[in-house]
Amino acid sequence: MAEAVIEPVRNQDQLKEFVAFPWKVYKDDPYWVPPLFHERMLFFNPKKNPFFEHSRVQLYLAKRGGEVIGTIAAIINDRHNEFQKEQVGFWGHFECVNDQDVANQLLRTAEAWVRDQGMQAIRGPMNMSTNDECGLLISGYDSPPVAMMTYNPPYYERLIESAGYVKAQDLYAYIIATNLYEENVDNLPRKFLQASRKLLQEGEITIRTANLATFEQEMVRAKEVYNAAWSHNWGFVPMTDHEIEHLARGLRPFLDPDMIFFAEDKGKPVGISVAIPDVNENLLRIKPKPGASMLRYAYDGIRFLWDRRRHQPRLFRLLIMGVVEGYRSRGIDACFYVETAKKAFAKGYKQCEMSWILESNPMMNRIIQRLGGKIYKTYRIYEKTL
Repeated sequence: MAEAVIEPVRNQDQLKEFVAFPWKVYKDDPYWVPPLFHERMLFFNPKKNPFFEHSRVQLYLAKRGGEVIGTIAAIINDRHNEFQKEQVGFWGHFECVNDQDVANQLLRTAEAWVRDQGMQAIRGPMNMSTNDECGLLISGYDSPPVAMMTYNPPYYERLIESAGYVKAQDLYAYIIATNLYEENVDNLPRKFLQASRKLLQEGEITIRTANLATFEQEMVRAKEVYNAAWSHNWGFVPMTDHEIEHLARGLRPFLDPDMIFFAEDKGKPVGISVAIPDVNENLLRIKPKPGASMLRYAYDGIRFLWDRRRHQPRLFRLLIMGVVEGYRSRGIDACFYVETAKKAFAKGYKQCEMSWILESNPMMNRIIQRLGGKIYKTYRIYEKTL
């Protein structure tokens, strides 16, 4: 069989091929959630995605006989290297037919690109950073991914490990069924209820829901907490103002202010919890198709919004929960869990996914396990010395 030809993406036609290729890989997979094609095109547009303001990316196509058989992005995240004091490149957006030679060519191409720019190691998959979707699914293939989580065929694990990659870090997704507590917040673990009541009775820390009427100001508060509370986590990269604004604009149509909580000390934000409905359930129902025309964009967009109006997801994802140093062990996290549960029970949610949780964060893993969470999906970040 002829060797694959690796082409750098240089124009819009090639980008369309890059974005459309997953529809080929997953055409018979009932659990793959097709994205909105136009949204993916915007994601890779350096003028639209603020990630490109501080990072360099080169996309590649693998072709055989003119047909796309694989994709990869080679990434240098200068903000990551500055913050983490590393010289590491990344790869992401890896999709491939079940062919080890093609996978090797794609990965070696990404490795060469980052090595030529002085990088000493490479990690992946990162799509594009830990602030986006990341990690390769290595267990839990029997259900669709939730919003903003990755999905891939089982054979990707073999392709990547056979190319010389080893584990850098595992990320866990926990699942909790609301009927575990009979949809009654009083059935939550006693220690959480006691800690929450104590915090609220003391009155020094206030807990409130988000106010979308002052959305821009709320995002400033969220960024302040996020960049402070997560700063010591493995792989963390602080978000820029433009990045947090971009993320917030993308999420705003799906945000439920009742499921977003701030903890404040005399008006100063010291903790945040964000839960989002699993809009992947809606995408899986409408099954968007590839195509860059405005007609396709409008058609899939309207169908998605209509489905959102008609069907509330059964599952929500606890996307973010953090408390800044100096305020931990005060019961703020317990209060977040209790207040989130109250809202979720009232809204009729049946399941909660808490993700993703670093394997190197034993405290968070213990807390979620005490709440009854069970690991049901595991994602892996790989690395390789160059």
